Amino acid sequence: MSLFDLEQAAKIAGLYGAEVLYDEPMKAHTTFRIGGTCEMMIKINCEALLRELIVCCRSNGIPYYIVGRGSNILVSDKGLKGIVLLIGADFAAAHISGEVIECQAGASLGAVCSLALENSLSGLEFAYGIPGTVGGAVYMNAGAYGGEMSDVIISCRCIDKNGEIKTFTRDKMELGYRTSVFLRGGYCITSVSMKLEKGNPSAIKERMDTLMSRRKAKQPLEYPSAGSTFKRPSGDYAARLIEESRLKGVSVGDAQVSEKHSGFIINKGDASFDDVCRLIEQVKEKVYSDSGIMLECEVLIME
Repeated sequence: MSLFDLEQAAKIAGLYGAEVLYDEPMKAHTTFRIGGTCEMMIKINCEALLRELIVCCRSNGIPYYIVGRGSNILVSDKGLKGIVLLIGADFAAAHISGEVIECQAGASLGAVCSLALENSLSGLEFAYGIPGTVGGAVYMNAGAYGGEMSDVIISCRCIDKNGEIKTFTRDKMELGYRTSVFLRGGYCITSVSMKLEKGNPSAIKERMDTLMSRRKAKQPLEYPSAGSTFKRPSGDYAARLIEESRLKGVSVGDAQVSEKHSGFIINKGDASFDDVCRLIEQVKEKVYSDSGIMLECEVLIME
């Protein structure tokens, strides 16, 4: 990969009026607040640009990373070579037609939940407070409090590794616990269609407020983290296993197993990438030694 290759991508971005950043600190784009600089970041503002950049990167051997609000990733302190394609506020339009919400992948879940409330639409209350984009939520079939994206999704558009645009209906998405055809197949989601139902706005708001209060009471939202660090093992809970292994509050550097919720590894201030990785491995090894269950990391590690 050469500087010329990167500038070729920057030229494409310029044709679409997209913002290009150089040596951008990734810690500013992740909820963990950890990560070195990326060589180039391009703020995606339309599907056509995203498609052209994916084709450009693959044709020229340029490493590229799809990043939304950075709520489920841990980035190396050494930074990232290549290009970060940021799907965020510049690609976040959303509108409602009847009981259907159509939105671009960069729309935040919180904003879409608020839009649903404003239009007396119920079904997304579970997602209020999940700090990600709609595209990222579908990608991993995010869920909480008895609901998940598979409950409301109708269809979505995406781009495959060859730059082909495809549309998937829900029955073709292979949605399961924190997984989907998009995650396994390397697709990049560009837009999402969700079907909700008419509801009482007061009841919808009450449910949203109740779930947010529960999040604040039980989760360490006052510290940077990537949410739940480990997937729920079959028939059990990661937090329970971690607590039984007496790991609550255990630290490596400024990375700590939260004392408030042991399913979260938090950044107490200046945790490094290595601090978090070492703590993840320590937790996995101890839980496996004590229970015979190997926890699977839910956080995507980029290095």
